[in-house]
Amino acid sequence: MSPVYHTVRLASETDFDGWRDAARRLALNEIEPGAITWQVGDGDDLFSDATPLPEAPPGATMNVPRDFVEKAKAVICHRDPARFGLLYRILFRLRSEPHLMKIASDPDIIALREHEKSVRRDIHKMRAFVRFVKVGQGEDERFVAWFEPDHYIVERNADFFVRRFAGMRWTILTPHASADWDGDSLVIGPGATRADAPLEDAANDLWRTYFTNIFNPARLKVKAMQAEMPKKYWRNLPEASLIPDLIKNADRSAREMLERMPTMPAPHHAKVQEKHWSKPEEHAPEDATSIPELRRQAESCRRCPLWQDATQTVFGEGPETAEIIFVGEQPGDQEDIAGKPFVGPAGRVFDEVIDEAGIAREKLYVTNAVKHFKFEPRGKRRIHQKPNAGEVKACRWWIDHEIGLIKPALVVAMGATAAQSLLGKAIPITRMRGEIVTRDDGVQVFLTIHPSFILRIREPDEAQAERARFVKDMQAVKALMGV
Repeated sequence: MSPVYHTVRLASETDFDGWRDAARRLALNEIEPGAITWQVGDGDDLFSDATPLPEAPPGATMNVPRDFVEKAKAVICHRDPARFGLLYRILFRLRSEPHLMKIASDPDIIALREHEKSVRRDIHKMRAFVRFVKVGQGEDERFVAWFEPDHYIVERNADFFVRRFAGMRWTILTPHASADWDGDSLVIGPGATRADAPLEDAANDLWRTYFTNIFNPARLKVKAMQAEMPKKYWRNLPEASLIPDLIKNADRSAREMLERMPTMPAPHHAKVQEKHWSKPEEHAPEDATSIPELRRQAESCRRCPLWQDATQTVFGEGPETAEIIFVGEQPGDQEDIAGKPFVGPAGRVFDEVIDEAGIAREKLYVTNAVKHFKFEPRGKRRIHQKPNAGEVKACRWWIDHEIGLIKPALVVAMGATAAQSLLGKAIPITRMRGEIVTRDDGVQVFLTIHPSFILRIREPDEAQAERARFVKDMQAVKALMGV
């Protein structure tokens, strides 16, 4: 008996509703995946005279995991022509294998997840690398961008640009489709060519200036940057021409940046803070009489917005009778997850150096100027961001109470942020390193670098020399306190 073939003709490459309707009718009639041909548009093929799609049996129902539906909506945007068959094959198997989606080693599930991951990555790249060029003036003003995605993601991504640029009139052109927003409605149209998009405008010079100023040479990791910004996108990025020189001069720029005074908040910062932040509490929520009690209070701290994205409050750690308090900048990625200060790469450098200097960490109280992890999500990674002056000021309340309860003989400020928190003003650490500053309340503050500074030095000889200077700083601290 010859098999009965069916041909499904979808309206477009991303016709998810059409695929779902056809797949439901075919699966409910037990049509095997091998008997179906999936096509986009009206093209002919070997089975162009195949049997029409059957109707779903009366009263028949089909339940599939929500996880599959969500992934299918993304995978339908993949460029692979076989994706329609892959999705139907998984749907067909789910009827007899209800736990199929949980089998990570299944080849179909592996392909599904890889396709979804590729589409998600392509969407992220489009959001990061679309660059608009202004055309027209006055009422004719609009912004046009050219982008070359790997997959059919324009429709799926268009709402993001509507939300982000709702007040602009813009058009995004790609080889597959275009998205046009006139301020009121979004229209998805046909594809275009690079020649349809305008060339650079004067605004690109402004963008290059902005990129140069936000480029942080101290955090440069070339391989990671190229992974996030593949070279195939460079030809459409105005800032791409700056990248080779920025990489070449990164070490020198990092040293110059460290020599400069920390950035002070803009004059309008106080008004923005007052409008958007909860007003910091002037007094303790209750009179904490011990560090454990103060730590419990800090768990619900809302003095600045950083608590919203952090995993948890990372409070200080160590004996309440410590003679020395070490203060760093803020918890990093690993500290945020562990809930403990100085357990990441910088913490390991700190442990090694104080051990070499003969200081026992169990006798120290170690904490940070800011208690919540501030970061920028970038793919699967969370990239550290320096806390601003308002966030440092908001968190100083906790530092002052830690010092008040422990009453140390010496506080060691590691890095500019810690010094700013403890002394209430910006301090040039590289110039005042090794000095002791006495506060109005009598607390003595020893100034040194943050151990993460050593990790950012790429030249091995320079890093080793800086580490040796840090050991000397710690030996000086030991001599001061006799620990």
